[in-house]
Amino acid sequence: MPSFRRLSGSDVIRIIEGFGFAVVSQRGSHVKLRRVLADGRQQTLHVPNHRELDTGTCRAIFRQASAFILESELALHFYTDR
Repeated sequence: MPSFRRLSGSDVIRIIEGFGFAVVSQRGSHVKLRRVLADGRQQTLHVPNHRELDTGTCRAIFRQASAFILESELALHFYTDR
């Protein structure tokens, strides 16, 4: 069964940016990413910019991002085949 990769905050930010999100602000170590759809709706995600994210934090970010991005596309970046 695949498990979550050990990712840093900057890794997750780079992954999310690959899906059209852009960094709009940062407060402390938390980065806000947003993308605006063609119809004007905004989709926002928050990512802690830590050196290494806990597995539970990665899982929570994955779950939140899957509301906006297909899970099958996200899984390629968040899961390992080990």
